[in-house]
Amino acid sequence: MSVFSRLLIDATTNITSSSASDSTQKKQSKGRIKTVLLTVSMATASLSTAFALTPPEMDNTAYVLMDYDTGEILAQKNADEPLPPASLTKMMTSHIIENKLQSGELKESDEVLMSEKAWCKGSSSESCMYVPVNTKASVIDMLRGIIIQSGNDASRAMAEHLAGSEEAFAQMMNSEAERLGMTNSHFMNATGMPAIGHEASARDLAILARAIISEGGKYYPIYAEKEFEFNGIKQGNRNALLMTDDTVDGLKTGHTNAAGYCLVASSKRDDMRLISVIMGTDSMQERADQSRELLNWGFGHFATAVVAPANQFVAKVPVYFGQEDEVTVATGDALKVLIAKVEQDNIETVVDMNDALEAPITKGQEVGKMLAMVDGKSVASVSVVATSDIAEAGFFKRTWQHISRWFGGLF
Repeated sequence: MSVFSRLLIDATTNITSSSASDSTQKKQSKGRIKTVLLTVSMATASLSTAFALTPPEMDNTAYVLMDYDTGEILAQKNADEPLPPASLTKMMTSHIIENKLQSGELKESDEVLMSEKAWCKGSSSESCMYVPVNTKASVIDMLRGIIIQSGNDASRAMAEHLAGSEEAFAQMMNSEAERLGMTNSHFMNATGMPAIGHEASARDLAILARAIISEGGKYYPIYAEKEFEFNGIKQGNRNALLMTDDTVDGLKTGHTNAAGYCLVASSKRDDMRLISVIMGTDSMQERADQSRELLNWGFGHFATAVVAPANQFVAKVPVYFGQEDEVTVATGDALKVLIAKVEQDNIETVVDMNDALEAPITKGQEVGKMLAMVDGKSVASVSVVATSDIAEAGFFKRTWQHISRWFGGLF
């Protein structure tokens, strides 16, 4: 048992026993437990702390560095400016396909027609998967062609397959952007080819990348694949960081004359994942170098602290009207806090919940919150849940407890 666990258990045991023996204190609490369980000295991050750090100066149009777990922006430049996203657009195309696969609306083996309108026509002016016209490829091959080869043909073919036309698919893209909270983006096509009104901000693309990682399930690892061969043509992933940094596992490159060279990348080191968005650099080398610099800056200045692990014992709480008189409660998920390494402070772990629950109670039912507090403000929280079912007691026990509670309220 760790020191953390012992301190947490000792603290909660004392809280539970003292509240049970002191009825006056129980009345004053008015049905809530809100007690500091543990204080540890560690670095802490807040928006003001993040802005106090000096982020890298970069020669690009816009950039964003986002913490994956919290969604907090650690550094940014022109984060909300709508810009041409080039093939970063295809992250939305692949995201929608992945959602359809996971919902069962699509199957990996479904055959998708490469229409004449979607076909690349042998052009060298755009990136292609090179599916021959009027032939078919499976959905999973098309998805790899979009993610790894940045295939415009695969993107258009999937758009037609899902929505009937690329224009109708763009409406699906904009609906999904609205769901995700991408407020400075608008899509006109599935590829990112230049079009009036087709734009996305660096912040919005980070939001999209975060959704791909969290919702992509078994399909997210495709973003880390270094090459894909179709129709006898092998093409490499254009994300150079995949070849030089084994902590990087995605996501997408983009380039047009209007957009410049762009890259959305994600890196996971220990318990922390960061997402970087670089837009409008002058070369493939620059977008890779700047992404690497931004990620290294983030990992160098910030860390993710696991203040309480998932399923951490919190307390045994009295239960009214139940076949059992108490229930054990624990954290439902790990309580993680984004911290800045440059500033030391105290993080207080606080539990806020009813000091007595009423049956019936189901296992996993949320009964309160555990909060990480910094300078009196909550910076993160997780649910506190019941660890077992508590069935409702019989009529006589319930009646007696109702009477006892009524009399107890008089004194």
